[in-house]
Amino acid sequence: MTALAAGCAALALVLWLPPSPRALSRGVAPRLGPATWVLTPLVAFVALTVLPVVSVGVLAVAAMSLAGAGRLWRRRAVRLAADREAARVLESCEQLAAELGAGQPPGTALQRVATDHPTLTSAAEAFLLGADVPTALRDAARHPGARDLRLLAAGWQVAHRTGSGLAAAVGSIATSLRAAEATRRLVAGELASARATARLVALLPFLALAMGSGAGGDPWRFLLGTPPGLGCLAAGLALGLTGLWWIEALTGDPG
Repeated sequence: MTALAAGCAALALVLWLPPSPRALSRGVAPRLGPATWVLTPLVAFVALTVLPVVSVGVLAVAAMSLAGAGRLWRRRAVRLAADREAARVLESCEQLAAELGAGQPPGTALQRVATDHPTLTSAAEAFLLGADVPTALRDAARHPGARDLRLLAAGWQVAHRTGSGLAAAVGSIATSLRAAEATRRLVAGELASARATARLVALLPFLALAMGSGAGGDPWRFLLGTPPGLGCLAAGLALGLTGLWWIEALTGDPG
């Protein structure tokens, strides 16, 4: 039982640590970094040390809370990284439209933009090798937050097949993406109050516990020192974390 509880604490740390920015930018599954490999055995050792004085139930509840909070943290990190990537995609489309509007050839313009925006590096390399640029753009659009590159791929493909002006097509795409970004910012501003309210509601039980302790009661002894209290604490934390997860899912970007 002691080893199992220590393993739960170490697993909670793994779930709590946020993914690396490099993994988020590449759109791959987060991998364990050096900090995780160092801290996880340390947490397991500390858990084995303190278990003789702390009940297994308390440690299990703490591990559950840490794991749930870590999952929320990781989800938020992914969302923020996707938002930053979407902003970079918009900037790259606007810069590409400016380069093409200035009379630069498509290949030169794409290479210049790729210098400042690595998301388009694969497309620039595809152009140099004579490969399909729209396909490279669609592959890059699979990264979190870069889905708007699908529009650029469609515009590039239509301009190539029909012989229409690529500069006009990319300019129209950049204008539409700028309008969509303004809409997303407006929606995010409206949803900020919902997120703040959810976090405040999640903290209210702790405020109630503090008020109960200040009024002469001892709710912490019941919650941490008795099996029914530990059950109530675990259920309350699970419901609170589930509520925060649900709010994050509702207010997140569905795309």
